[in-house]
Amino acid sequence: MTVELSHYLILAAILFSISIAGIVINRKNIIILLMSIELMLLAVNLNFIAFSHYLDDLAGQVFVFFILTVAAAEAAIGLAILVVLFRNRRSINVEDISEMKG
Repeated sequence: MTVELSHYLILAAILFSISIAGIVINRKNIIILLMSIELMLLAVNLNFIAFSHYLDDLAGQVFVFFILTVAAAEAAIGLAILVVLFRNRRSINVEDISEMKG
């Protein structure tokens, strides 16, 4: 049995749906929100890789490296903000962030 393009696209759609569900269902925990965003980026990367392999073009694979770089920077900055927020508020709830608005 060979793995076709449709198998990759179905897997990416399932990952993307799980990440959307994680964002919609859980609105209180910031860590789960960040994990859902990362899962969404991985689903998009899987699509890029699948189409890049299917079309025999390396442009999609190169683009994935840029997305992974941005995702790593986003995760590092997001976790740094969470650490500062936890030190100041002793909580990482989304409602505590909305209280910081000027």
